[in-house]
Amino acid sequence: MEYETHDYDVLVVGAGGAGLRAAIEASAGGVKVGLLCKSLLGKAHTVMAEGGIAAALANVDDRDNWKVHFSDTMRGGQYVNNWRMAELHAKEAPDRVRELEAWGAVFDRTTDGRILQRNFGGHRYPRLAHVGDRTGLEMIRTLQDHGVHRGMDVHMEFTVVSLLKDGGRIAGVFGYERERGRFKVFRASAVILATGGLGRAYRITSNSWEGTGDGHSLAYHSGAELIDMEFIQFHPTGMIWPPSVQGILVTEGVRGEGGILVNKEGRRFMFDDIPEPYRNQTADNEDEGWRYTQGDKSARRPPELLTRDHVARCINREVREGRGSPHGGVFLDIAWIRKRMQNSEEHIRRKLPSMYHQFKQLADIDITKEAMEVGPTTHYVMGGVRVDADSQMSNVPGLFAAGECAAGINGANRLGGNSLSDLLVFGKRAGEYAAQYAREHPRPAFDLAQADEAAHLAVQPFEPGRSENPYTIQHELQGAMQELVGIVRQENEMVTALEVVEKLSTRAATAAVHGHREYNPGWHTALDLRHLLTVSEAIARCAIERRESRGGHFREDYPEKVSEFGKVNMVVRKTATGSMELQRVPLAEMPPELKQVIEENK
Repeated sequence: MEYETHDYDVLVVGAGGAGLRAAIEASAGGVKVGLLCKSLLGKAHTVMAEGGIAAALANVDDRDNWKVHFSDTMRGGQYVNNWRMAELHAKEAPDRVRELEAWGAVFDRTTDGRILQRNFGGHRYPRLAHVGDRTGLEMIRTLQDHGVHRGMDVHMEFTVVSLLKDGGRIAGVFGYERERGRFKVFRASAVILATGGLGRAYRITSNSWEGTGDGHSLAYHSGAELIDMEFIQFHPTGMIWPPSVQGILVTEGVRGEGGILVNKEGRRFMFDDIPEPYRNQTADNEDEGWRYTQGDKSARRPPELLTRDHVARCINREVREGRGSPHGGVFLDIAWIRKRMQNSEEHIRRKLPSMYHQFKQLADIDITKEAMEVGPTTHYVMGGVRVDADSQMSNVPGLFAAGECAAGINGANRLGGNSLSDLLVFGKRAGEYAAQYAREHPRPAFDLAQADEAAHLAVQPFEPGRSENPYTIQHELQGAMQELVGIVRQENEMVTALEVVEKLSTRAATAAVHGHREYNPGWHTALDLRHLLTVSEAIARCAIERRESRGGHFREDYPEKVSEFGKVNMVVRKTATGSMELQRVPLAEMPPELKQVIEENK
């Protein structure tokens, strides 16, 4: 076949925060850059990140610095993080935020005009630079406005089917226009994957339709290694009622501004279980917690701002023990602050404008007057492509990854707000080093037979004699992952999940699509199945192997942390026969000076 072909030095797949920042930096490096996005430019999932960007600017509390941020990130990740990535992130995040401001981002301000920062779970001091509760939207707007002047080419509504290789190195991508179904080839010296997460492998998720694990799966099938896939973050506060807003995220900023979690008895249950490492930082009573939300440096933070994995498990406990809300969650109440604050309704509308308007319009809930019914929702994957900390390149030469589809910085659990600064810090690094790689390596050649093979596989669902419905397969997979590899896990259930994945993979091979390639969402769903099944298998295999509880991975049959697992990452790779191989790989030794930083900030 003949394909429309485009040539670039650096090709970025994904146009969220990481992809845009990578494209900007690669363009600044003087190379030709192409940007592919699955949806329309500006519709990336980054816009759903509401709370803020974590960076130790020390504008609200002058005790904050990169060392405290680094220590918080490592402690939140249960020390299985890539320490070098956590170090780079903590050191470089302030500059990336100031850079974003210089490019036109309009942040909320302190009374003396500096960038305002708010409290967030797992962060010792107020650290999140924010724009009300729509920070991700402001980030995307700013990066787009700045990026369009760099001269990059943008190809919207384009889905990548496979990565192309020249021997062992990356040579480009093959995919199709979602609108017309036309196949295209993009040749490039370097490819950066910035495709986001995989929440659509689960039934209840905050992720948009795009979050089908494309980057994880594409990298895996091209020979790259994936790590930490067992660590899934279930955000504690997704709306569960009414149905019109089910799964929609309630930003952690609601708790950062004074929102509390109560069970059906009206009791603030988060005081019941405060982990040892956080006891000297957490409030003992409502008054102390309230003072902290109002900015008193001497007071300790409320328990609602403990790490996300812990809060999610506490909510799950209340529901399982019969103290949950009528629809299987708990209540998140920020309206209670009217007891403590004059003009509280105006304060809430000013601090949380998107939350107020969204739930008022979609669910007729006035958050200034009534509580929200919330529960854990699949939100983020800490696992992803294994990359070099400094350059973001994978073990496949020329293949880079950044953002949620890369792994390392977050370890077992991501702190809220670290995702947006992660996008900026490592998006920049990926773009910088990909441009350098492209300048040093001539554009590769590849056999078009690779593209022909990918095209043949892509159109197979149209062949006669096939019967399986791709939507049914996706629905059954999401249900199995939700029930069997969810917040609380057991080995027998996860083994069953693997069996389900295997059976669904067999059925997916005979998925049937009717009609033609133009405007065919059933076809898109059939092609997404390969990615969803791949990442689901990786999650289940890694979760079975990690026989302990740590961060976002909680085993009911192994409820405690085990020291031997605190020294390894779970790594999966594709074997020559096409099966998935899992290996425990020791963590790199942390240098003494960083160990000292952590010791000083305990």
